Amino acid sequence: MNIPERINDLRKRIDRAKAGGGEKAVAKQHSDNKSTARERIERLLDPCTFMEMDIFVAHRCTNFNMSTKEIPAEAVVTGYGKIDQRPVYIFAQDFTTVGGTLGEMHAEKICKLLDMAMKTGAPVIGLLDSGGARIQEGVDAMKGYGSVFYRNTLASGVIPQISSILGSCAGGASYSPALTDYIFMVRGMSKMFITGPEVVKAVTGEIIGVEELGGAMTHNQISGVAHFAVDDEEECFMMIRKLLSYIPSSCRERPPYIDTYDSIDRQAVSLDTIVQERPEGSYDMLKVIKEIVDGHDFFQIMPYYAPNIIIGFARINGHSVGIVANQPMVKSGYLDIDASDKAARHIRFCDAFNIPLVSLADCPGYLPDLKQEVSGLIRHFSKVIYAYAEATVPKITVITGKAYENGFLTMCPHGLGADQVIAWPTAEIGLAQQNSGPYDAAARGIVDMVIEPKYTRRVLSNVLEDLISKAAVRPPRKHGNIQL
Repeated sequence: MNIPERINDLRKRIDRAKAGGGEKAVAKQHSDNKSTARERIERLLDPCTFMEMDIFVAHRCTNFNMSTKEIPAEAVVTGYGKIDQRPVYIFAQDFTTVGGTLGEMHAEKICKLLDMAMKTGAPVIGLLDSGGARIQEGVDAMKGYGSVFYRNTLASGVIPQISSILGSCAGGASYSPALTDYIFMVRGMSKMFITGPEVVKAVTGEIIGVEELGGAMTHNQISGVAHFAVDDEEECFMMIRKLLSYIPSSCRERPPYIDTYDSIDRQAVSLDTIVQERPEGSYDMLKVIKEIVDGHDFFQIMPYYAPNIIIGFARINGHSVGIVANQPMVKSGYLDIDASDKAARHIRFCDAFNIPLVSLADCPGYLPDLKQEVSGLIRHFSKVIYAYAEATVPKITVITGKAYENGFLTMCPHGLGADQVIAWPTAEIGLAQQNSGPYDAAARGIVDMVIEPKYTRRVLSNVLEDLISKAAVRPPRKHGNIQL
């Protein structure tokens, strides 16, 4: 075989692999308003930056006449490219080929990708669309899942891991995204559950729909498994790109800095009157956040789950910050089990990736409720305390309203390592029956500054600039033992 023949042979092999499950399967994917694996990658990454790896990897299964069956690219496309000129690693399961099921070599491709990402220090994005384990491969498929879970765990806190559910994600397939940092789901398209409706019916007799059991809003609003719900694939990719703009490529880097044309001296006069004089008065904390961040732009995470706590990313004077804020409009800002879990995980992500924390406190305490208490409220609120105390990034707390007893203690006071605690004149600090304004706390150094609300943006900008080079030392240990 001469050189041109070898080149033609190579081209044919590549074309065959890229054809996936064939024209009929691709047409079915499109008729379901779903893109193919490679189409998704091309739409998410910067143009012409994708470099595919392991396109010729093949399965080794001989059971059920599998030795005669070719599975193009092992039903998963893997490689690397760029988003906003920053390197990322990506894999996309190909549902047109044996339903995107995971077998031994399918898992090996994902594991290799995760290993490379950890070595080079770049995020991993998984575009999941799979029927689960490849039944024909039996225990080899199960071993493959275990290997992926192991890599997910090793990569946690080292590189950001993002999962986008763009179809089915059932059984063992759901465990890997649950181990990653963020999960995106598409309304009407994404399905995620351990046991499907048929299994539930067979075991319990309960008849339940797919959307109710594992749809996008179930996991964004009720279970808290997912972080973002979007309307289509295009919005999903746009949101992934925006999320990455706030976070570093690895734990070895600082978050991206972006120059802002929004002056740090911009005054938010509306903040002077937003908090009513009555402690029980409510207001929208989202408005406060948007007034103090660059360009009024706040990237909220988990907006539908536990809305009594607000988390997300923003920029202050160009610096990326993680926001944790009580929402007085929901449950009067009381914390509960779900809010505690939501806040603690966000705090730990920010700390793992060197993102300063800004906390906005208006919290009367923890929700007094029998169901909450017997469900482990104490165990759950300890997660927030642990996460704040453990964090070594710059920590700034602004007390805007109520900060009563355990509400004060949980929202990162000096006792949990806050670098600066700032209060508005409307702050109420102390026990619920014996609260006082901010000045008694300021007299004891518990509050560092009492400021006019309209100057909050300027004060935060200056404090953050001073703290950005903060270094903290913790006692050597293998790891702590947070309540789970």
